[in-house]
Amino acid sequence: MAAHVSPASLTAKPIAFGTDGWRGVIAADFTFERVMQVAPLAALALAQTYGDNPSRTIVVGYDRRFLSEEFAQAAAEAVSKAGFEVLLSEGYAPTPAFSWAAKQQNALGALVITASHNPGMYSGLKVKGGFGGSVPPEVTKKIEAMLAAGQQIQGEPAAIQTFDPWQSYCEVLRTKVDVSVIQAAIAAGKLTVFADVMHGAAASGLSRLLGEGVRELSSNRDPLFEGGAPEPLPRYLGTLLQTIKADYQQSPDALRVGLVFDGDSDRIAAVDGQGNFLSSQVLIPVLIEHLSVHRGYSGEVIKTISGSNLIPKVAELYGLPLYQTPIGYKYIADRMLEAQVLLGGEESGGIGYGHHIPERDALLSALYVLEAIVKSGQDLSALYANLQQKTDYTSAYDRIDLPLASMDVRARLLHQLQTQPPTEIAGQPVTDCLAIDGYKFQLADQSWLLIRFSGTEPVLRLYSEALTDERVQQNLTWAKDWASSI
Repeated sequence: MAAHVSPASLTAKPIAFGTDGWRGVIAADFTFERVMQVAPLAALALAQTYGDNPSRTIVVGYDRRFLSEEFAQAAAEAVSKAGFEVLLSEGYAPTPAFSWAAKQQNALGALVITASHNPGMYSGLKVKGGFGGSVPPEVTKKIEAMLAAGQQIQGEPAAIQTFDPWQSYCEVLRTKVDVSVIQAAIAAGKLTVFADVMHGAAASGLSRLLGEGVRELSSNRDPLFEGGAPEPLPRYLGTLLQTIKADYQQSPDALRVGLVFDGDSDRIAAVDGQGNFLSSQVLIPVLIEHLSVHRGYSGEVIKTISGSNLIPKVAELYGLPLYQTPIGYKYIADRMLEAQVLLGGEESGGIGYGHHIPERDALLSALYVLEAIVKSGQDLSALYANLQQKTDYTSAYDRIDLPLASMDVRARLLHQLQTQPPTEIAGQPVTDCLAIDGYKFQLADQSWLLIRFSGTEPVLRLYSEALTDERVQQNLTWAKDWASSI
């Protein structure tokens, strides 16, 4: 009798960990069978890497995606059968809540079912260490090696217990921020707070932390994310932008802010009081100043290579050392374990703090943003403009994701960059190229263009910063034309 071959086995991609976890299309790449294969090996890799921790406990959590609860239950059962005790979440919660739980419970680590900001067809698995942050690449490579070797784990089945991830998480966040002044400003009508949770795991978060008065949008569970993706980008935020612009028309002098959270609440963006989108390229400099000047924190500022040139200028303004990494928060987390860090942030919205856990945390960032607005009495854009004036540096920035026809096209583009990188971009000579993650071209007019490939999809990510928005768009247009010509 011929062996049965499932369609998934014919089409599924190899299990591989990208910049932050393993992600795949549900039912094709990301299946119950594969989750139950990967989860115990991830637990074993955590035990082998952090063997000085006598704990045998693994935290298992999840977001609000399709089948997330069921995938988490399957992961918990597989880990339990391998001999590890499991703390399984009672419900959805932000990924940083599970990172905190791993540290607070002195666990070996956490496994989180989430595909973060990816579209609804995806699910994924993030691996967190007991220190409260993303594991370094060595750990995920170990998991991949065990998978390739077909390693099996046998152990005495251990207990599965459930827990509420929100309580301890909210308690620790409240210790970091002056919550009372934010609550007072909201209650007195001095500040209006809008929160777009993008149908994700941040839902109810700010209300849990601040109480009544937060106006939450997109709070219902929608595994299809309105046909888009739970990523804090303007094209997915039409309702929030329109809502704030309408509120501004009614009360132009009032203080208001919109806060945006991605699918698992580890990335943040904002909208100012007039309805203008503000990425973390704006938030990070504002937060550096707030934490350094008004909270008295010190330490390194960590930025990824796609971070704004304003970030090092603000760090220099306040006498803070700067450290640069490839894109991916696990690189920032790794540095946080080695040095005293004020803040580590990435262009895509992930921001974390050395006085918390080495993990990007959108709800904590939101609280700091609110604290900065309340204590200054100024709109977010005004705070940013003040920094531009203090550093004498004004720039524009934009990023686009360019879908590619196939992974073969991706391979051709990568080969072209490796063998024949451009010497001129949009009429400007290339003065330097940094290739620690993608290809970042410094140009003679002080602008830069970063060309980088997605680790999970046939997508080209293009980033540019320049002195004017016109120049940014010229760089990005050149990159799109280049990609279509190869």
